[in-house]
Amino acid sequence: MTYENLDRKLVNALLGDGRASLRSLADDMDVSVTTVSNHLSTLEDEGIIQGYTPKVDYDKLGYDVTAIVQLKVEGSALPDVTETLRQHDQMMSVYEVTGDYDVIAVGKFLDTDDMNSQIKGLLTDPEINESNTSVVLNAAKEHEQFDLDVE
Repeated sequence: MTYENLDRKLVNALLGDGRASLRSLADDMDVSVTTVSNHLSTLEDEGIIQGYTPKVDYDKLGYDVTAIVQLKVEGSALPDVTETLRQHDQMMSVYEVTGDYDVIAVGKFLDTDDMNSQIKGLLTDPEINESNTSVVLNAAKEHEQFDLDVE
């Protein structure tokens, strides 16, 4: 029995159904439950699979506004500003980037008033030199992961 691409197949199967049982994964892959369990443990230990979480529709929970915040930051303060954004519960993604801005953050907010007050709170940091905020009108694709290529 060859286990070529088994790890990728397991990742793809879990992307399709993160709650799949070891038994169903083993049946689908035509391997033993022990093999699936061992491979999943290795994928978790190596940090490839970092957890199993629900996919939440924040719009249905009242977070109707998505904003993209771009920041120019004083160079030495970049780690501190990034950490502050990272700790902000409603920031879904925080990136240090190249280009005109140093940081791009994507956040979810209850409404524009909520967005405005929270972003203004962030902008009190004197190390932030400039900001640009865009409100998302329509999310054509969001929080999607992709299947890995299997040879």
